[in-house]
Amino acid sequence: MKNIKKVVFQGLIVFVLIVVLSACSDESKNSNSGGDEGDGQVLNMPLGSEPAELHPGQISENLSVDVLTQVFEGLTRINQDGEPEEAIASEIDISDDKLVYTFTIREDANWSNGDPVTAEDFEYAWKHVLDPDNAHTPKVDRLYPVKNAFEAKAGEVSIDEVGVVAEDENTLVVELESPVEYFLQLTANPVLFPIHKGISEENPDWFLDAGEDYVSNGPFTLSEWDHQSKIELEKNDEYWDSDTVQLDKVNFFIVEDNNTAFNMYQSGDLDYVGDPTGTLPLEAVSSLDSEGTLNSDEKAGIYYYLLNVDKEPLNNKNIRKALALAVNREEITTSIIKGGETPALSLVAPAVWSENEEGYFKDGDIDAAKEYLEKGIEELGYSDVSELPSMAIQYNTSESHATVAQAIQDMWKNNLGIDVELENMEFAVHIDAMDEGDFQIGRFGQSAEVADPLFILEAYRQNSGYNFTNWSNEEFISLLDEAKFSIDSDERYEILREAEEIIMDEMPVLPIYVYKTVYTHKDYVENIDITDLGFVQLKWANVSDK
Repeated sequence: MKNIKKVVFQGLIVFVLIVVLSACSDESKNSNSGGDEGDGQVLNMPLGSEPAELHPGQISENLSVDVLTQVFEGLTRINQDGEPEEAIASEIDISDDKLVYTFTIREDANWSNGDPVTAEDFEYAWKHVLDPDNAHTPKVDRLYPVKNAFEAKAGEVSIDEVGVVAEDENTLVVELESPVEYFLQLTANPVLFPIHKGISEENPDWFLDAGEDYVSNGPFTLSEWDHQSKIELEKNDEYWDSDTVQLDKVNFFIVEDNNTAFNMYQSGDLDYVGDPTGTLPLEAVSSLDSEGTLNSDEKAGIYYYLLNVDKEPLNNKNIRKALALAVNREEITTSIIKGGETPALSLVAPAVWSENEEGYFKDGDIDAAKEYLEKGIEELGYSDVSELPSMAIQYNTSESHATVAQAIQDMWKNNLGIDVELENMEFAVHIDAMDEGDFQIGRFGQSAEVADPLFILEAYRQNSGYNFTNWSNEEFISLLDEAKFSIDSDERYEILREAEEIIMDEMPVLPIYVYKTVYTHKDYVENIDITDLGFVQLKWANVSDK
């Protein structure tokens, strides 16, 4: 393989959404730290909510990623050093112009039912996502670097013209639109995982439940899915690198209340609690920090609110800017979250661009916020703030989300005289509502699945499956297109800075704080890998003797 490290953008890191990892009771751990006696190594980990879907091509949120990463594997995997390495691909050849990638599928790669993983399974999976008849593919833009992928999804060219071809059972050839420095990071992303072509064609609903048709090719298999309660994984003996896998079973218990999860951890029923699949209770963060058992690692991720620009008064730029500047982020991070987070004053996290520690606007600039509000009210034709249409902050169930929303609700009332309602809902319902555009202000977070500003900004193209704001800007898109084809790193940097300046001026996204990975775990839990991208990998994990 031609030196993968040279094509990796330096400083892989993330953002993320939120979690609680776990294990089992003291009584049942005995010598294997988890599970029933005779089960071998068992790790019990809560998920913050029911995953929205467990189909690689249809994921919309990070909790699904944290499960799928255990049961599927792509051409590459992000290793424990944060670098992409060969996974289902045993060899990777890159053309001199960096436009053509030839992947050799390893001969010992099997599906969990014993069938061989083939190059055709990858071609089928990618084209399934790009098929314009498949509407629910929120992260389809992960495939847009592939030649004709965007045009195929738009229905402008045949799916057969997409630049991914299985030349034979073990050879996959991928042609890109332009050189992409981070492409081997993308091939480790769930959207680019394979799916079993034969089973998918026979049973299009194969992914809705655990069963014989839910076949996978990763370190673990999906053995049980008790919806809203528990997801159980078992070691996959057909996995090509199964000798590395030490856990025999993983139980993801779906625990929406983080206080309940933390109580389970304290009683010995859970082994790990906190990010990335849940959140620590706010009070627990301080106590764990005092005890010296809190881990807090920087991530390239932003916690933010999405503003639906199709809803009045959020269709007005000055109203959006008034809302953004009226928030005191320093107060939120120091008095509410208290996990080492810092105010976010940009869309691209400082871990990707250090310049963004200063950002594009002043935190809590109330005087400026009032000026923008007056302009917006006048432009919309209202006489004063009392005539503005009602607004609501929508967020998924979580103590921290609720507390942040309440604080911002108070700030907007006290600083601007604007009343907003709060709407709490179960995670999957929250995501579906935003996907349908049925929201005004929605809590979300951006995970730098790839630590490259272009990748982050691409999410805000009008046709991106991730752009719930419905915002679009021709100049912004033109700059992204220009950056894609720039081979001069300094020039590319300036282009992308200009693009970020546009979106920060338009403010369809209201950044609040920069994420930290905050968690704690029992002493006997070893080698759980929380990637720099903010996701959990259990391939190397083990629970040692107590």
